[in-house]
Amino acid sequence: MSVGTSSAPGARDVRCPPASRPGDLSELGIDPDQLPDGLVVADEHGRVICFNAAAARITALPAEEALGQRLEKALPLEDLEGRRWWQLTDPYGGLAIRVGQPERNLLLPGGREVLVSAKYVRTRPTGPVARVVVSLRDTEARRRTERSHAELIATVAHELRSPLTSVKGFTATLLAKWERFTDDQKRLMLETVDADADRVTRLIAELLDISRIDSGRLEVRRQPVDIGAAVGRHIQAYVAAGLPADRFLLRIEQPLPALWADPDKIDQVLSNLLENAVRHGEGTVTIDITATASPREGENVDNTATSVTVSDEGPGIPEESMNRVFTRFWRGSKRGGTGLGLYIVKGIVEAHGGTITVGRATGGGAEFRFTLPVSTPAYLT
Repeated sequence: MSVGTSSAPGARDVRCPPASRPGDLSELGIDPDQLPDGLVVADEHGRVICFNAAAARITALPAEEALGQRLEKALPLEDLEGRRWWQLTDPYGGLAIRVGQPERNLLLPGGREVLVSAKYVRTRPTGPVARVVVSLRDTEARRRTERSHAELIATVAHELRSPLTSVKGFTATLLAKWERFTDDQKRLMLETVDADADRVTRLIAELLDISRIDSGRLEVRRQPVDIGAAVGRHIQAYVAAGLPADRFLLRIEQPLPALWADPDKIDQVLSNLLENAVRHGEGTVTIDITATASPREGENVDNTATSVTVSDEGPGIPEESMNRVFTRFWRGSKRGGTGLGLYIVKGIVEAHGGTITVGRATGGGAEFRFTLPVSTPAYLT
């Protein structure tokens, strides 16, 4: 597809030069504009003969202005020390044994950072350069990944430091002054150490879950699951811990389809959603369990699924935060937590082939709804 030509001498169509051997772009029927990365090609005279749509987007330079220009003018790149890149590398006049430049971070005018690699095409070994092929990549996605990793490390360091400091302090005190404390004081300190150890264990488990989710290695061991009974156990645990029984309302639509899922991971999902509703919400926490259509059509013979909705009557989630709820480190309030729970919940639900959504409940609070297909394991079908 042509995107225009330049009136500069030597300007040509945005397409790359015709294929010279099987497997080249034109031989495969691929338009340079279809490539996800920026592609810039200069001829033997150093003039740009190909400038695809991705290159125009990354450089903010229209293709018609780049075509026919000298490569160093169309791509005025500098390294991180401010040196002009094409003068430094000299692709046309440098060593005849050079075949290109490895990918590295360079700067466009205005300081925008891009990833650039180059290939020198020669008609024969050590012969003159016939083409310079340049690949451009935007660094924004990589920056987001690096920023996410940095945030993860910072969060982990912060979350680990507090309980480990407490554990170290109490154990050191007990070892140094054991005889000076009463049995009740010793019990209180040991209970604190035990709770902090549990906190560290939970954080490590969350990190392992994130690693498995990100790498696609989260295993789901399907068994028959009574979802109503599972929710009931969580409610009983909260009541036993001191919350009033009327804080929870469980409604189960009958009949429910048989659900095959990983019971431990479903417990983890329910635990996170109920804890969020109790900690960040107000009023009655309502759990509705119903039969619904499968989130993935054609997967089940009867196309049925189980849906679980957890809602509260609190202030809810601001509209502008709805699209960030299931991302890492999102916190609905300043009431603690690592901000990893809902990210893990989404990973678990999707590993089951299900979906999860967030919205505003009828009572004004937050409403989380996840749907799981009820398909049985392959060895039973």
